[in-house]
Amino acid sequence: MTPKLRSLGSLPVDWKTTVNAGLQRATGYELRKIRPQKQGGKGRRKMARARAKGDRLVKAPTFILCTLRSGSTLLRVLMNSHSQVHAPHELHLRYVDVKVTNKWGVTAMNELGLDERGLEYLLWDRILDRELTASGKRYLVNKTPNDVFIADRIKECWPDSRFIFLLRHPAAIAQSRKNLRPNADDEQNVEMILRYGEALERARRTYPGHTVRYEDLTADPAAATKEICAFLGIPWEPEMLEYGRHDHGRFRAGLGDWADKIKTGEVQEAPPPPAPEDIPPALRELSVAWGYLGAERAAALEAQPAGGA
Repeated sequence: MTPKLRSLGSLPVDWKTTVNAGLQRATGYELRKIRPQKQGGKGRRKMARARAKGDRLVKAPTFILCTLRSGSTLLRVLMNSHSQVHAPHELHLRYVDVKVTNKWGVTAMNELGLDERGLEYLLWDRILDRELTASGKRYLVNKTPNDVFIADRIKECWPDSRFIFLLRHPAAIAQSRKNLRPNADDEQNVEMILRYGEALERARRTYPGHTVRYEDLTADPAAATKEICAFLGIPWEPEMLEYGRHDHGRFRAGLGDWADKIKTGEVQEAPPPPAPEDIPPALRELSVAWGYLGAERAAALEAQPAGGA
């Protein structure tokens, strides 16, 4: 009786040998038990990509998205004064990139499922993890104004990241930057603020987050920071308001605000808002979007002839 092929796996070795010998003579083939194969090639790269989703060392980092001269350094030092929050100086991740310079390097990284963007994200994450680990704290809050231009990439790198949107009256931002850089061209100054503001507004409309106004932060820092802590899911600490008692690193250009006001160690209330007619025309639409200028008033200003009161 001819044994059934499906039962060969349980037959004695001599039966298998006999059957295979006959098959080899008749067909040139033999029967072998199928064994699971190791992942390689495309399968290995697919596995590497799947692992990439879980290889972040920093969990749920928070990013303060803002413009220049919007009070972000003040918010940073207030948050950094929390016992469990580390808010480092500006890190400028936008300008930290990775370049694979040789085809062999490209081949090797591709085999791992990594391209230059993936390597860049690993580096970003390692930088933040290094900062957080050295601080001994649990949560990281990062602020760099030009992060508004990489909000999509931040979300791609850390899908669990959270955003705090910091707003300030656009005309006040332009005036603050002008005060700090009196030789800056007025038109170029406004154009820069508009570019940052539009990027911030795009991020606000795209991603969920918590919005805080600089004017509210300075008028009632306790209330504003309590709302931020509630958003982050951490207890509020009154010591946050005494940021001058803590070490926040150097205040210098490229790392954050370096003006004398931030160095006082005390929260100072924002100056009165600019009058509607003092808002540069290029910033009116943004002022309306952020609630600093009524739409009807903006329309009336637009309807006025140039130089009109």
